[in-house]
Amino acid sequence: MRVRRLVALLRRTAMVACLAACSRGGSGAPEPVALSAVSQTSGTTQLLIGVSPVNERVVWVSGTGGTYLRTTDGGAAWQVGRVPGADTLQFRDVYAVDSNTAWLLSIGNGALSRIYFTRDAGRTWTLQFTNVEPKGFYDCLDFWSPRRGIAISDAVDGQTVVITTTDGGERWRRIPAAELPAALPGEGSFAASGTCVITGPGGHAWMAAGTPMARLLHTADYGRTWSVDTIPLSGIASVSFRDLVNGIVLGSDSTAATASTHDGGRTWVRGGPPPFALGVYGGVYVPGTRRPTVVAVGPRGSAYSLDDGATWIAIDGNAYWSVAFASPRAGWAVGPRGRITRLGGF
Repeated sequence: MRVRRLVALLRRTAMVACLAACSRGGSGAPEPVALSAVSQTSGTTQLLIGVSPVNERVVWVSGTGGTYLRTTDGGAAWQVGRVPGADTLQFRDVYAVDSNTAWLLSIGNGALSRIYFTRDAGRTWTLQFTNVEPKGFYDCLDFWSPRRGIAISDAVDGQTVVITTTDGGERWRRIPAAELPAALPGEGSFAASGTCVITGPGGHAWMAAGTPMARLLHTADYGRTWSVDTIPLSGIASVSFRDLVNGIVLGSDSTAATASTHDGGRTWVRGGPPPFALGVYGGVYVPGTRRPTVVAVGPRGSAYSLDDGATWIAIDGNAYWSVAFASPRAGWAVGPRGRITRLGGF
């Protein structure tokens, strides 16, 4: 009798385990982690769009209404500020070096696309760059170092538009169009999370040209030369690489499809969609994890993958625009009405 009860108990346990695995996308899906997701009080109701962690304590966030946020205690308290003269601007991207030093990029046609810089924790801001091309529309920026950075615009008259700096933004130089891949008609990037251009060590950078065709532009020498990969998706919102050969792109359309590469972008394999609708706005690899961990966010939720996007596990159904991590213990997802959620446990 005891043997029969033990067998029945084992069968029920196996059935529960199977159902849990199937709900995550199949019996081969990795087991979920002990994830923590804690809502933080931002002190603003503005839409928050970009996030740049320096470490587990120092984080900068950008948003609408000329707004920026800064914390030096991991988000227990946030300082909210507004760049003077920028009340109508949307800061779609932010890059921070430390608790004092950061850049903000605003989006919009013509002179609405700007880059601001602070070296004193936001007490003063310097306008470093104003777009003079009426058809230009800047989307994202990133930096290899505090001196060397890159920013990208939607295409203008069939030309790919990229600017770089080698002096911390005091001068931004446009790369000649002849040195860049020709743009497709109407080509542009997805300016929703600050993750449409990312830098890597040794001069590598990847630029997601999300529409009208999913293309990924890549440089290995700080923008002097470029190659182009065509991705098997209908659009790209976000790109992330965990090293120079393993990367992922996340789709901007309603299917929220993903694709990954394990040979530096020569070939791409379509992955599974995160379990939320309306597409991905931002996604990143979590640095320092034992397994290749990606977190993706969008207007209908957030999710993570432990296998380069093959399968996904839901986090919540809140609306987010961007996400970034300082470590497996500390990441931040940001979104509408001042939403900030601290993530950890990877």
